Amino acid sequence: MSENGDNEAAGLGPDGKRGLLDKLRQTSEASGRNRAARLSRLPQAPTRQVQSFEELPEYQRVNVQRAAGEMIGVANPFYRSHDRAAGATTVVAGHELINFASYDYLATNTDPRTLEAAKATVDRYGISASASRLVAGERPVHTELEMELASVYGVDAAVTFVSGYLTNVASISCLMGPQDLVIHDEFIHNSALAGIKQSGATRRLFRHNDVENLESVLRTLSTEFRRIMVIVEGVYSMDGDIANLPALLELRNRYGFWLMVDEAHALGVLGATGRGTFEHYGIDPKEVDIWMGTLSKTTSSCGGYIAGSQALIDILKAEAGGFVYSVGLAPVLAAAARCSLQILRSEPERTEKLHRNGALFLECARAAGLDTGLSLGFSVVPVIVGDSLRAVQLSNELLEQGINVLPIIHPAVPEGMARLRFFITCDHTEEQIRRSVAVTAERLKDLQERNFGLASLDMDKVMQLAPLIQAAGKS
Repeated sequence: MSENGDNEAAGLGPDGKRGLLDKLRQTSEASGRNRAARLSRLPQAPTRQVQSFEELPEYQRVNVQRAAGEMIGVANPFYRSHDRAAGATTVVAGHELINFASYDYLATNTDPRTLEAAKATVDRYGISASASRLVAGERPVHTELEMELASVYGVDAAVTFVSGYLTNVASISCLMGPQDLVIHDEFIHNSALAGIKQSGATRRLFRHNDVENLESVLRTLSTEFRRIMVIVEGVYSMDGDIANLPALLELRNRYGFWLMVDEAHALGVLGATGRGTFEHYGIDPKEVDIWMGTLSKTTSSCGGYIAGSQALIDILKAEAGGFVYSVGLAPVLAAAARCSLQILRSEPERTEKLHRNGALFLECARAAGLDTGLSLGFSVVPVIVGDSLRAVQLSNELLEQGINVLPIIHPAVPEGMARLRFFITCDHTEEQIRRSVAVTAERLKDLQERNFGLASLDMDKVMQLAPLIQAAGKS
């Protein structure tokens, strides 16, 4: 029988089709009327206006800070735009400066080999991975970089993420949950705190680098949770001191927690050949459960990594949302990081030079009477000035003297602990270090003698901020 014949036999001839469509339309209209009638009987939600971002307390706080700077006459030191690649020197607004505000510890960012590896990768793969690695974003350079990282740490495997911040958030929230406990050093990075919050785990902190305080926390809580993780940093990014890894491992072996060490400012810096905290202490790296780090410091790229056992990496590659649902690391970034690691391993003299420069800076700073806090003189040396406003003004005055260094102020550190944070590189010269320390000491002394700071503010000007401060408090 023909197709038309089949349709007619089924009652779906031209007239039958029209009839069926009419019935479907009538049914749909009746359903719509019934739904509208049901909705009309429901209590009506109150009308809610769209809130303006200008009304938010967060914006009011920004406004207060901006207005305070303008009234007091202190320029904003943040978001300075650099005219070229920044290393031991940089150019800002056309002026060449001695630079202590970049993470390029081993000067791999402008090394011709790094640039050539990046250019060749762009020519072959373009810029973006264009997809999650799980589906279509995998490139050979990803696995090559991860093998290189695993080799540096002497562990089974590694996995890379598109952001250092995301690395902590994704890994911690993947491994820990509401039944678990995370204990961290009080000075841990914000990204770790975000990961803990997302995981839903219970959070406890211990006093900075105080292993006895950590043990007291473990004694009272260790039996209550399914899993326990302790998080520390190899080199602390605000203070420049180092985690007591041997003591932490002794506790790990007694209390059975996972130890996670953030190596962002330690890779390329600690140890005779720059392999990090484990080399500095002469410890088997496999004793640490989770090595975390970023690709934006010594490896002159962008992104982050986790290194450890094969099982750990398999879990993260299968379960960590920040890996599974994120685009893969840009191939050009992976290639640059891999080349930087190869330079690290083939030229340990760069780390040796960094050690000498850090020790010289610390020695000069202490001799000049500057407060360097807890720093041991490796990649980070703070100069603590106390007052946030004074720290900002000191940064601005050093810029005028040809030195680029940024302040760290409240709330990033407690008020009274504001500082300038100097990042040391292997390319800084002895003259640059000595001059920068001398000028810093001179300008800080002048500010102190003038009592420049929050306590010296013109109260008439402060009172002009009252409406804004009041609005921010009410919002």
